[in-house]
Amino acid sequence: MHTLPSLLIAASALVLFTLGTLHLVLTFRGNALHPRDPALVAAMQADSPRISRQTSVWRATLGFHASHSLGAMLFGLVYGYLALEGSGFLFKSHFLMGLGLATLCAYLVLAQRYWFKTPMRAILLATVLYGAGLGALLA
Repeated sequence: MHTLPSLLIAASALVLFTLGTLHLVLTFRGNALHPRDPALVAAMQADSPRISRQTSVWRATLGFHASHSLGAMLFGLVYGYLALEGSGFLFKSHFLMGLGLATLCAYLVLAQRYWFKTPMRAILLATVLYGAGLGALLA
């Protein structure tokens, strides 16, 4: 049987996994993450970043979106697994518990500064769930 802390941390992880999965789908399906101006897409496809001419700004953008998605999915899978596996390994590791909270807080700062309301609210929910799991663990 799972404890309240494990269920709360797993729920937090599920939120991040879901965000990452949706972001990955939106990266390669449809145009939700594309600029509104088609001329800007064409310009991004025609130009390269200063660091290398081996890619275009557009291809780099797709790669950044995809790797960002995979990071959120990895967080969700690892922390979800660790929260629900039977030995309690996650809850015995101050490092891993702190790392999870720090990662969520970093995502939250990024969401508040650079993204839009939907992912920010979802990451806030994940952070609150994670914090509640920590609180329940310490109680």
